[in-house]
Amino acid sequence: MKAVILAAGEGKRLRPFTYSEPKVMIPVANRSIMDYVIRSLVSNQITDIVMVVGYRKERIMSYFGDGDDFGAKITYVNQDKQLGNGHALIQARDHLDGDFLVLPGDSLMDARSVADLLSIGAGHGALVIESEMPAKYGVAVLDRNRISGVVDKSGEGASNVVLTGAYKLPASFLGVLERCVEGGDYNITHALNLSISQMKLEPIFGQGLWIDAVYPWDLLEVNHAALLNLTAQTAGKIEPDVLIHGEVSIGKGTTIRSGTTLYGPISIGSGCDIGPNVSIFSSTSIGDNVTIDPFTVVRNSLIMSDCSIGSHSLLSQSVLGYGVKVRSHLMASSADAYVNLEEEFYKVPNIGTLVGEDCAMGSGISIEPGTILGPKSKIMSGSRVTRNVPTGAIHS
Repeated sequence: MKAVILAAGEGKRLRPFTYSEPKVMIPVANRSIMDYVIRSLVSNQITDIVMVVGYRKERIMSYFGDGDDFGAKITYVNQDKQLGNGHALIQARDHLDGDFLVLPGDSLMDARSVADLLSIGAGHGALVIESEMPAKYGVAVLDRNRISGVVDKSGEGASNVVLTGAYKLPASFLGVLERCVEGGDYNITHALNLSISQMKLEPIFGQGLWIDAVYPWDLLEVNHAALLNLTAQTAGKIEPDVLIHGEVSIGKGTTIRSGTTLYGPISIGSGCDIGPNVSIFSSTSIGDNVTIDPFTVVRNSLIMSDCSIGSHSLLSQSVLGYGVKVRSHLMASSADAYVNLEEEFYKVPNIGTLVGEDCAMGSGISIEPGTILGPKSKIMSGSRVTRNVPTGAIHS
């Protein structure tokens, strides 16, 4: 059986972290989100994969190549315009001739979730979960042991059972989908509604891990989930008087200096220099070539590669994009806050700062919880930042 992974979207609601990176390539626990999806398929002997790419496709193709390093065979097809997931899927139709799986490349899934989807045998179905926020997703209308309809996420749902975007479908579904796309309806859910009377679509309640990052602060939850299965390993250098509690992974060429305390689960990449006297708390991921200077505290945060954080800083419940440079005495604490994203306000519990790539900060900066700093912005020393800073702007 073949699997189609939809990986063409930009992920606008995840800005600033999709400024130059496709959503599927955002790292959690130091692996891209789609890395987990592919390994979960291969663990279930699904190795023939068609990947639909579009936005920043070169980044995806250079990472996964032909799939050989992952034990898979990957064929790429291109979606020129990101019109919707149905339009994306139809790009793969020439490579499909029987039942197939469809998986979103931007949702974290483990091997158990894929196994749940395959457990339907010769039937067809959709992986579903119960959600406290069904309005974010497509809602499945259930009639006994089948899905009788799908309510789009923009409408009022009849239940809290939502579609994950993972399906096992017959090749005949592609004909219905193609007619929908030709008629200007580019979403899979519309074609599903048209097919349900002829195709029994069963709800498969997933028992494994499935978690989606819709908004930038969701990355902290996805990162936390990815770290729960972390295997401790040490490939770097640990100086004397370092305390390690729980599962901690340390990459090659990384130095953990004396007086540092690590409370796992924590994933630290390669070529990092941390400490001395740094405290890093659980559910934190640190990418490659990251420097964290003395007397800094990091709590439940996601720090991507090539960042540097100066001494005497506090970073809590925050996400730092690639290449962020911070001098000393940064105060980025967390609290319940309203986050302004695309001119809408969202109430987010216990959120810190969301910092886009290549942002540069001076020393002695204080940032209000829930603030977004745009990519390539510059925050001058001594600033107190209380509102979002646009891409490339200077805040003094």
